Amino acid sequence: QVQLVESGGGLVQAGGSLRLSCAASGRTFSSYDVAWFRQAPGKDREFVGSIRGRDGVTYYADSVKGRFTISREYAKNTVHLQMNSLKPEDTAVYYCAAGRPPIVTYNYWGQGTQVTVSA
Repeated sequence: QVQLVESGGGLVQAGGSLRLSCAASGRTFSSYDVAWFRQAPGKDREFVGSIRGRDGVTYYADSVKGRFTISREYAKNTVHLQMNSLKPEDTAVYYCAAGRPPIVTYNYWGQGTQVTVSA
């Protein structure tokens, strides 16, 4: 069983930065793939990016590529989402999710953290 807890959300002006963290319990978390999703009011949940457990390879949605970076601290069972050059359209609740590869579905989800970007 894996439990995920996000932190680091808040209010920031456009052009600013935030770093979200996803802290996990579980001894085998290092082998899990982890993804970030977001959901804005009235919109579907959107994939933001992911990081593979076995080698740290990352993938990003086109909407955040070049602005967001996912990293992993294996010793701390933590995954970070560094968000730079934030835009008002990045406003959403951000969720981290984890699953064993190969990913069919992410089985474990955090509670979400609100990110609000003001114009």
